Amino acid sequence: MTIDFRSDTVTRPTAAMRQAMANAEVGDDVLGDDPTVIRLQQKVAEILGKPAAVYVPSGTMANQAALRAHSEPGDEVIAHEGSHIIHYETGSPAALSGLMVRPLPGPGGVFEPEQVDEAVRPHSAHFARSRILLIENTHNRGGGTIWPLETIRKVTDRARAHGLICHMDGARLWNACAATGVSPAEYAACFDTVSCCFSKGLGAPAGSAVVGSPDVIWRVHRFRKMFGGAMRQAGILAAACIHALDHHRDRLVEDHANARRLAEGLANIPGLRVDLAGVQTNMVFFDLDRSLPVNAAEFCKRLDAAGVRMLANGPRRVRAVCHLDVQAAMIPKAIDIIAQCAASAAKAA
Repeated sequence: MTIDFRSDTVTRPTAAMRQAMANAEVGDDVLGDDPTVIRLQQKVAEILGKPAAVYVPSGTMANQAALRAHSEPGDEVIAHEGSHIIHYETGSPAALSGLMVRPLPGPGGVFEPEQVDEAVRPHSAHFARSRILLIENTHNRGGGTIWPLETIRKVTDRARAHGLICHMDGARLWNACAATGVSPAEYAACFDTVSCCFSKGLGAPAGSAVVGSPDVIWRVHRFRKMFGGAMRQAGILAAACIHALDHHRDRLVEDHANARRLAEGLANIPGLRVDLAGVQTNMVFFDLDRSLPVNAAEFCKRLDAAGVRMLANGPRRVRAVCHLDVQAAMIPKAIDIIAQCAASAAKAA
């Protein structure tokens, strides 16, 4: 049996989710009459406390359609230097919307209001127009870090004082809510638009949504079409998302507990370094000590051959993500395999 920690996107639909998909009532979503898509959009808008929502195929499209809806070519997005839109969306802000990104540093993917002040460009024909502030919550490259709600409020208040539009990349917002008890609507209240994902953590096979005002969601819907994201009988997928919202949000705390157990086990393995304080949700990042004569990619190959799958996240950094298909009983077994691989690498040195 392989234990797959590569991402919370590797989950397979549960039997109950497959049944919901099989029973889905469908129409033609391009023509606006798929009843299950309509129900999903209404549901997610209500959960996030916004008046309108649109279903899109992926998290990347959710972010990019939202950014395009808020901007014109030559505008600039202020975001953390580790943001998903910079590292994992194939240059989309520039390619699709003609946007520049102004990256900000900050521990765990979090930055402060004063940094927004410094990043906003003067109003001048010589400069890009500072247009959008983007926050990623939880922050992937930060280790699944949760933005504190009070910090979000301060940063978005400061952004609005400069006339910026605020967007949250909430691909893993559900994890932030499960860990803190803060409702999705409380987080979303700080933003003009929010993207959320159903295939990360919640276990649906595909799909994300963008919520906001009716006017901006009309524009997001238009750019969904322009970017090739309009689908026909999408209710089959939307049914899986509805099932995920109804049945898989509360269980996210199990993933967080498994990640904590995994991190604590890894911290006891010679040659591995884990920042336990940085393990806030379902992600664990660990670094390979120089005593191990392998890089992260090679170490992941060794793990894969032994039955544990993880991803290299840097030259000597490895990422592990707990999810619906990782049960608590798998954690001790995974720790044993990782310890054996680390010991084998050290012995080879």
